[in-house]
Amino acid sequence: MHVRNIGILAHVDAGKTTLTERILFATGMTHRTGEVHDGDTVTDFDPQERDRGITIFAAAVSCDWAGHRLNLIDTPGHVDFADEVERSLRVLDGAIAVFDGVAGVEPQSESVWRTADRYGVPRIAFVNKLDRPGADLDAAVASIRDRLEVTPLVVQLPIGREGDFAGVIDLVNDPPASAGAARQKLEEAVAELHPEALDHLDNMSDTTLKKAIRDLSVTQRAVVVLCGSAYRDKGVEPLLDAVVDYLPAPAGDPAKDLVALVFKRRERLTYLRVYDGTITKGDTVWDAGAGRTERIARILRVQADRHTDIDRAVAGDIVAVAGVKAARTGTTLSSRQRPVLLEAPRTAEPLVSVAVEARTRAGALKLPAALAALAGEDPSLTVRTDPETGQTLLSGLGELHLEVAVEKVRQTTGLELTVGRPRVSYREAVTGGVTGMLYRHVKQDGGAGQFAHVVLDVTPEPGTGFVFASTVTGGRVPAEYIRAVEAGCREALGDGPLGGHPVVGLRVTLTDGQTHPKDSSEMAFRAAGRFGLRSALRACTLTLLEPVAEVTVSAPSDALGAVLGDLAARRAQVTDSTVRTVTATVPLSELFGYATRLRSRTHGRGTFTSRPAGYRPAA
Repeated sequence: MHVRNIGILAHVDAGKTTLTERILFATGMTHRTGEVHDGDTVTDFDPQERDRGITIFAAAVSCDWAGHRLNLIDTPGHVDFADEVERSLRVLDGAIAVFDGVAGVEPQSESVWRTADRYGVPRIAFVNKLDRPGADLDAAVASIRDRLEVTPLVVQLPIGREGDFAGVIDLVNDPPASAGAARQKLEEAVAELHPEALDHLDNMSDTTLKKAIRDLSVTQRAVVVLCGSAYRDKGVEPLLDAVVDYLPAPAGDPAKDLVALVFKRRERLTYLRVYDGTITKGDTVWDAGAGRTERIARILRVQADRHTDIDRAVAGDIVAVAGVKAARTGTTLSSRQRPVLLEAPRTAEPLVSVAVEARTRAGALKLPAALAALAGEDPSLTVRTDPETGQTLLSGLGELHLEVAVEKVRQTTGLELTVGRPRVSYREAVTGGVTGMLYRHVKQDGGAGQFAHVVLDVTPEPGTGFVFASTVTGGRVPAEYIRAVEAGCREALGDGPLGGHPVVGLRVTLTDGQTHPKDSSEMAFRAAGRFGLRSALRACTLTLLEPVAEVTVSAPSDALGAVLGDLAARRAQVTDSTVRTVTATVPLSELFGYATRLRSRTHGRGTFTSRPAGYRPAA
């Protein structure tokens, strides 16, 4: 059977989960449609998702359409769960990007679009909710063109507007005569980008047009745009046809050696994408990164929280397996005879932390294992102990992310927990460097000694990265010791002199060094790099950076003054303002509890969205 592996991406409340429900119903996988507001959808099966009315965890489902198996992943739309989207996009071949027909491109829909760009995932766009007051396909398409910087190919027209929206007109397959001008406009747009279509511009057949559109979509030279209303079940079946027609099939050969990537762990199941080869129940596979074997006890076709046992999975499949003990997100599973390492999904750095403590002594003994298991499932969560207070700190991508994580621990373990106030993760940036910083690491304790002599230059580097270089000549420091110095420097970056925060924005250059014929080693030079950079940083000028977010606030015009005043009190820098919206860059620490404050200021009529916008000097 032919396969399509696709994700459903969007800003929160654009209608992703509702669309997934209608797809499952249209393909015969369900016999009734669930609703987000009723808490009975297939993919939002976690109790917290149903309570909160949002998608938190990426959920996979499979269905059949037109002789194709569609493996769908419904992804979260809230910015706090962007890493779930990242991990999903790493293993997908295509995606449906859902846009609100009133709002068009929103902040998080733009963010997930850029993530899909980075992974080279072809997309088709579905402009949803055309039955809502204010919905405008042309305006939504214009926002796709302008904000996402792509060429949209509109292949459908709506029948009716807003409350009178009744369906869609197909401009590719036998369009009615009344749509002749729109069909011609589509042909001309395709011909500008596709040479074969240009040759047939005077008399372009449906087959020629469809083939050219597919070529443009798969190569990402253009984006196919469809429209409809998932809630009213308008435009869903044509969208499924478009998935088959315009999104790529997975590459891969079932006869080759196994190559599969783990992209998600949930409880005792490991989710993976098979790129090459075949996995059979009972197989032993190789984790090349860790140098160990794993046994595949069961293979499961996933239907959200339900699973069906299958005997094997082949290239192109997305499945869950049981029995894998140690593999984590980003692990490559392959054959031992041909070990392979694939690029792992990126993991965002935590921005917010809370202190978590158990209320009982028995709970305190269980808490570390529970938090470790949580971080094992979600790599964007980290757990550490504060060296000053001894508190256990749970760090994540936002306030809601941490609320969900803590509640999951409560639900799965029954522990009574105390949670501290959220606090943001600061950074320390080098603004003034030092040169010629000499550090000698000498240690003699009766056995083999340690000797390493390094000279370091530390200079500011644009951005928030770290660059290491060496200008040592004449073999004064061997290459393996230079690598050890770099490793030691990287270790020193986690604990800056201003307040113990990670250090960013610097270049370290090893300019000279000395070795000892007996006592020098990689360990000694690693220690010299670590302690030498710490000494250098204490001599540098550093600035404290705080995380900021781009916030877009929507409110009635009569409440906008109060909104602007409140943002100013939160140290916001306003970048754009209209009669109903304000866009500003706001320190993340000032956004804790902002939703409640905004509702109060606007009598419940204001809403806001946010997304990370990097760091800036703390006031």
